[in-house]
Amino acid sequence: MTTAQLVEQIKKKQSFLCIGLDVDLNKIPEHLLKEEDPIFAFNKAIIDATHHLCVAYKPNTAFYEAYGLKGWKALEKTINYLNENHPEIFTIADAKRGDIGNTSTMYAKAFFEDLAFDSVTVAPYMGKDSVEPFLAFQDKHTIMLGLTSNAGAFDFQTKLVDGKELYKKVLETSKTWKNSQNLMYVVGATKAEYLADIRQIIPDSFLLVPGVGAQGGNLQDVCKYGMNDSVGLLINSSRGIIYASKDEDYAQVAAEKAKELQAEMAEILSV
Repeated sequence: MTTAQLVEQIKKKQSFLCIGLDVDLNKIPEHLLKEEDPIFAFNKAIIDATHHLCVAYKPNTAFYEAYGLKGWKALEKTINYLNENHPEIFTIADAKRGDIGNTSTMYAKAFFEDLAFDSVTVAPYMGKDSVEPFLAFQDKHTIMLGLTSNAGAFDFQTKLVDGKELYKKVLETSKTWKNSQNLMYVVGATKAEYLADIRQIIPDSFLLVPGVGAQGGNLQDVCKYGMNDSVGLLINSSRGIIYASKDEDYAQVAAEKAKELQAEMAEILSV
């Protein structure tokens, strides 16, 4: 999916909502545990109930890898279901990969070719040659960690290096990499006050913003400081939507929660 196609979907659905599919078997409704593949059964119901309200889904691969082969199969079935039934949806493999060049190439092939995701999250700590292999794939997007929402972000990301915060140096440097037009960035919603400075560095890039809802991030603040002429935001909500109910009505309740966010987004877009 191209960026232009993503923007088209945002305008069409009046939504820039991304739903995180982080499936924990200890948190899903108990009746699903009787299913042959409870993870996929859960995901399918959530997708069927919410696909008209969001523009992206983001499975965090750790929640699938933790269950071994069965978990990876469930991830494969989930992405195949999305690609076959909802090709208009932007798909994100939240894998946070990043390693030396030849290893990164294999990671990229796994997510872009084998699983056919539109994008994958990447950690930039190892620098240029760990990220550029992902950027080499046409019409695929690499979503690089910029400024994260966890407490430990302050351990390194905001430290001053030659008078400038490290995360700003990372953002500036990434713009010089080959095919940097394929970059998107992760910026946590709990860091909304930093978005104005971030937009000075990467005014046109899409930002994946986790942390709205359960983690305390505020949608209005994120949009005030982070939105650009093409919207430029994907607001992720995981727990606040998919675990809104543990009863058999979980998909319906998830849709109600997604609708609340979508309606708020539509109002913001109408201004």
